[in-house]
Amino acid sequence: MRRIAAGLDVLTYISDYTRDRLAPVLGAVTRMAQLPPGVDVDCFTPDADGAAVRARYGLGTAPVVACVSRLVPRKGQDVLVAAWPRVLARHPDARLLLVGGGPLEDELRRAVAARGLARSVVLTGPVPPAGLPEHYAAGDVFAMPCRTRRGGLDVEGLGMVYLEAAACGRPVVAGTSGGAPETVQEGVTGHVVADPRSADAVAAVLTGLLDDPERARRMGAAGRAWVEQRWSWASIADTFAGLLDPDG
Repeated sequence: MRRIAAGLDVLTYISDYTRDRLAPVLGAVTRMAQLPPGVDVDCFTPDADGAAVRARYGLGTAPVVACVSRLVPRKGQDVLVAAWPRVLARHPDARLLLVGGGPLEDELRRAVAARGLARSVVLTGPVPPAGLPEHYAAGDVFAMPCRTRRGGLDVEGLGMVYLEAAACGRPVVAGTSGGAPETVQEGVTGHVVADPRSADAVAAVLTGLLDDPERARRMGAAGRAWVEQRWSWASIADTFAGLLDPDG
C-alpha cells in the first residue's frame, strides 16, 4: 500500500472512519482528502410521494418507521424487529417498513411471525433504485441501527441511505458502525443509537421521535438542508474539481 500511495498525488477516502484506518499507514506517504459519493437531491427530495407505497402495504395514515437496506445482520433489521413490541406498547398503530432483500429475509420473516408482528411489520423484498425515493417518503422516521461485526471486518464505510433519507426530509436513526455516525448531526438531523445491539435503546430513540412529530419534522428539514449544503453531487463535484486543480 505504501508503494502504491507513493505514486499518488492524492488518496481519497469516504469517511473520517476510513481516513483514521488508513492514515497511520499512508498519511506520511501521500496527501489524503475526503471524497465521498454524493446524493441526487433532485431525485431524493421532500417532494417524493410515499402515498402509493402506503396504499400498497395497507399502511394508511399510521406512523411509519422505514429502513431501506440490504437485509444482512450488520444493518440491524433484526434489532428493529426485536425493538418493535416496545414501540407498539407506546404507539400501537405504528408500522415498521423493511425495504430490501438479502440473506436475512427468511430469518426476519420468522422472527416477525414468532413475535406476532405480522400486522405491523412489512417486508417489501427488493425494490429497484427508481422506487427508493417513494419508499423513503412512506416513512415518518428512517432507522438503520447498524453495528460492526466480525472484529471490525464487517463495517459501514459511510451509509448513504441515511443521507438519502435526510434528503427526503426524514429524521434518521443510525448505529455506531464505521462512518455511519458521520451522516447524522446528533440531535439536529437525527440520532445515533449508542448501543445499536440493544432493542431497548433502539426502541427508546424511535418512540421519542414518534412521540414528537413536530420535532421529527424539524430534524427532517435540517437534514435536507445539510445534505444540500454538504452531500449533494454539486458539492462533491466542487470538491473533486479542487482536488484535480488545487491551484486553479
